[in-house]
Amino acid sequence: QVQLVESGGGLVQAGGSLRLSCAASGRTVSTYNMGWFRQAPGKEREFVATIIGGGNTYYADSVKGRFTISRDNTKNTVFLQMNSLKPEDTAVYYCAASLKVYYSATYYFTNQVYDYWGQGTQVTVSS
Repeated sequence: QVQLVESGGGLVQAGGSLRLSCAASGRTVSTYNMGWFRQAPGKEREFVATIIGGGNTYYADSVKGRFTISRDNTKNTVFLQMNSLKPEDTAVYYCAASLKVYYSATYYFTNQVYDYWGQGTQVTVSS
């Protein structure tokens, strides 16, 4: 069992940066495959980034080159550094943990494989 708590969201102007944190209690994040998802009003939850296995990272095309996912095992925390933010990045951001193991990383792009979810943190980017 693990509990996830996100923080770091807020209001930022376009072009600005935010760093989201996801603090885990229970098992260490190094034993999980971790992901970030987001959900904008009226839209489905979508994949943002994932860090799996020994630290391989993958990103949605819409955030590639702007967002960075990382993991600090000593703090049992996963981060999402978001730079060059755009109004279309506005959403509630969720972190998630999966114990499932797949040979293909693409499975971790889908929310169905994740076992635990945080409550979400709001990110609003003004134009």
